[in-house]
Amino acid sequence: MSVVVGSGDYKYEVIENWGALPDGWTFNEVAAVAVDAQDQVYCFTRGKHPVIVFDRDGNFLRAWGDGVFKRAHGATIGPDQTIFLTDDGDHTVRQCSLDGKILMTIGVPGKCATYQCGEPFNRCTHVAFSPEGEIYVSDGYGNSRVHKYSPDGKLLFSWGESGSDPGQFNIVHNIVTDKDGWVYVADRENNRVQVFDPDGKYETQWNNLHRPCALYMDTTRNDPICYVGELGPGLGVNKDAPNLGNRVDIYDKTGKRLARLGDIWPGEKPGQFIAPHGLAIDSQGDIYVGEVSWTIMGQHLQPPRELRSLQKLKKLN
Repeated sequence: MSVVVGSGDYKYEVIENWGALPDGWTFNEVAAVAVDAQDQVYCFTRGKHPVIVFDRDGNFLRAWGDGVFKRAHGATIGPDQTIFLTDDGDHTVRQCSLDGKILMTIGVPGKCATYQCGEPFNRCTHVAFSPEGEIYVSDGYGNSRVHKYSPDGKLLFSWGESGSDPGQFNIVHNIVTDKDGWVYVADRENNRVQVFDPDGKYETQWNNLHRPCALYMDTTRNDPICYVGELGPGLGVNKDAPNLGNRVDIYDKTGKRLARLGDIWPGEKPGQFIAPHGLAIDSQGDIYVGEVSWTIMGQHLQPPRELRSLQKLKKLN
């Protein structure tokens, strides 16, 4: 019997064991997911094969990027149907063709900006695009900034600093935009999503989230909606508490929650999540979820083992 998550207009069937890997391959974990115009699904992994591509039925198509990336973090399809891959271990954003040719690199490979100096990059995390094709980069673990670039990779300006006040950040973990140009930033350890205008002016924030980690803005609708993946507790004293993260929520652009997907407990059972870290939606409204399950739980198991790190949720009409 299939498992269904969500409510109202946002119900999804959990497709178990989606994504068939070649014999002997593993994901290790899937940090990010992106979907192109043909509904091909790009999984940015922390295993030996960084970019693994499937069709929407989960059939393996190709893989690339071996030996190029140090630590997968973000993946975004650009307006020209190239893919931007954010590597927080190498402090770079690489624009690649969909068959793996590197077209542009933003940042200096292996060169880390001084911690919290505000200059790009110190463990950058994700990329989004303005309606005009300008590039926003969230930065990240070792900075508290958002950088805005021209389409050809020239830095225009940056904003943000460490803190918890409006416009300040405590781990800038993800970023998306809507078709009107508003910028939504997952301010992870401040437990909020902040909203800015295209010039970096603070407008508002969404509260009552738990460590928002993954963001995806569906702009195919007249009323864009945002999907938010939330991490679970990060402290030993509350790591076993229920109803704290490890779920996917759906919001309208005003911050009203429309649905909540997932159990109150983390896990590998259908309907549960472990650290949803990357999200993407295909043309049919199906959701692809990348989970950093090894980082959060796998390495602490005895003996350590690989956990499920990729899920598909099929939209029910």
